Amino acid sequence: MQLPNLERLFINRYQTVNVTAYCVLAALPSLIFPHPIALLPLAVIPLGLLFILRKPFVVCLIFILFSFFRLHEVFPQLDPIKIPLLTALASYFVLAWHIFLTEKVKVYWRHEHTIFARFFGWVVLGIAFSSYPPAAFGAFTSVYMKIGIMVLAISWMMTEHWHFKLAHFMIICSGLAVGAVTLYNNANGIGMVEETRVTIPGTSLGDPNDLSLVLSFPMSYAVAYASTKGTGKFRTLLGLTGIIVFVSSIIATQSRGGLLATVAVFGIFGLRIIKSKLLLISIGSFALMILVAAAGISDRKSGGAAEDGIDESAMGRIHAWEAAFNMALRNPMTGVGLDLFLDNYWDYATHSRAEGKAHVTHSTWFQVMSESGFVGFGLFGFMIFTVFMSIMGSLKRLDQSKGTPEYDPHISAIAAGTYAGLVGFCVSGTFLSQGFLWPVYIITAISIAIANYTDNHFHREQGQ
Repeated sequence: MQLPNLERLFINRYQTVNVTAYCVLAALPSLIFPHPIALLPLAVIPLGLLFILRKPFVVCLIFILFSFFRLHEVFPQLDPIKIPLLTALASYFVLAWHIFLTEKVKVYWRHEHTIFARFFGWVVLGIAFSSYPPAAFGAFTSVYMKIGIMVLAISWMMTEHWHFKLAHFMIICSGLAVGAVTLYNNANGIGMVEETRVTIPGTSLGDPNDLSLVLSFPMSYAVAYASTKGTGKFRTLLGLTGIIVFVSSIIATQSRGGLLATVAVFGIFGLRIIKSKLLLISIGSFALMILVAAAGISDRKSGGAAEDGIDESAMGRIHAWEAAFNMALRNPMTGVGLDLFLDNYWDYATHSRAEGKAHVTHSTWFQVMSESGFVGFGLFGFMIFTVFMSIMGSLKRLDQSKGTPEYDPHISAIAAGTYAGLVGFCVSGTFLSQGFLWPVYIITAISIAIANYTDNHFHREQGQ
């Protein structure tokens, strides 16, 4: 019998590595868990490895959705599976695998990457000069480091047409899951704060303001589906359903920042449809009054009509903003450090403990200013401006391709949704502390990916 040619056997070194890895994975469980019943769940590990290697973007997307929407907290039955941890490790693994071994992930660097890297690097530098470096470093390793890696991962992996379609669809579906739980809690009086404001208790969305911000992000994508022709009847219906669920859920939170974000998101799409700015402003003002009335803001215990003068909620924000400004004033270069605003609050507050309690900044802008200094605040503002210009340029080029064979309604829809989502973040973020959490960075990564896709698939002269 003729032995197989060794050159033929090892002609594809990647297949050889894969087969070897699968054999090792198949052998290890029998050594660790000798009972045959315990081996059954582990039998799918090679198939799972094959999937994450073949579909790296899907793994990355699952991690983003669970991190942003906190799905494992909203649905506690999922928590024991440790999906965020597993998908995070899988994302780092497949990113390194496809960059260094298969070279299927093409690393590229754009101007937007540079601007993000400057701000990210300044925050990291500020850890060494923070008021308590161990706490700042802990906050960095637990959340912000993952954000930095995933911004690069999303922008590098999100390159195919189906990537954008899937991301758009899954963002809306994940938001609908959170919105459905919100409406269920509101109908059954679960997790209510101040008796009238709905939350999802026991999760990171236990604050109605944070919940409204999370819901406003998929709302922009739902409006994009509903208002973009050519995406299909099913996606249009999904967008209309999403609008109803998200607006109803935000109303139930009674968040003033959430209501302003809602008006801002619809206003962006209104600008694309209604030519008269005066008419649009009139419609927006009327819509805001309707939303405020529907939300029952006047019935709130804090910030409602029952309080005379400056209400307690507004006063708490003013005190927090004063403390934040003082932190930046005394530490103009690097601020007090990542996630250290509350720890330093009473050292910089202008009011006594008897006049109020310590508050989070309730503002993304003041949070960044206090925790990264005036320099960091300037870098953050320039990053937001750069992302704005990038997504606006991509959207303009896509709009100009209408009526040509190159026009793609799905890419146009996600671009419009991302643009509206950024506007919504800037509005609601003025009243929420989200400077070092996921929302703006996911938007940044998707904007970079869209810009790279349009550069590669659309003629540049169309955008000039």
